[in-house]
Amino acid sequence: MFATVVILAFIILEFSNVLALYFAPGSKYANAVGVFSAWERSKQDPEIHDFIRYLVFWVAGAKLIFLFLLGVIVLYGSPDLQRMSLAALCLATLSFYWRLFPLIRKLDQHGKIQPKNYSRILGGMIAVFIVLFALAAISG
Repeated sequence: MFATVVILAFIILEFSNVLALYFAPGSKYANAVGVFSAWERSKQDPEIHDFIRYLVFWVAGAKLIFLFLLGVIVLYGSPDLQRMSLAALCLATLSFYWRLFPLIRKLDQHGKIQPKNYSRILGGMIAVFIVLFALAAISG
């Protein structure tokens, strides 16, 4: 049951991010890309801005694939499959600290992210997700 609750909570939170990326990518809420100063600057070059928008929409689409798969796992998967899915989410989410976190921390340190210290907040939030995924995978 705990695994189901954690997966559903994750689906809801990530779906808010998908909505923000598709319909308000410049927002500073729901982990949209408005926190990056480069988002506004990219608008000065339509080709670059279109490229960035393409990547943002691609990320949103990839997230939708995972969210729908998680929804199917919640609806039709056994408790064991749900726990294994959470273990997989835990491992996959750890990759954030390999490439994304160092980059957003660097941008934050150079004043390219608003609000300041957003990288710390995001890093902490991702850590909480990982811990919840691990706990739910272990306890079910």
